[in-house]
Amino acid sequence: MTELTVLARAAGDDDPRSALRAVAKLRRATERTEAQLVRRARNLGMSWAEVAGQLGVSEQTVHRKYGGRGLLGLRAGD
Repeated sequence: MTELTVLARAAGDDDPRSALRAVAKLRRATERTEAQLVRRARNLGMSWAEVAGQLGVSEQTVHRKYGGRGLLGLRAGD
């Protein structure tokens, strides 16, 4: 089972404390996964517009979140 699957199941725990801890961990894991996938997509040549479309957000939003200099390890000028 993947980390995300385990955390998603734990988020359904009857104990709200356990479920909330799992949701917090799930949020962090999802953010890490998204950043890795955006980096991969950009390194494979996908445009910011295409990445944004796949994520269901605006190009401005995805570029603001992931477009910082050096954040994704992209070549200069990307």
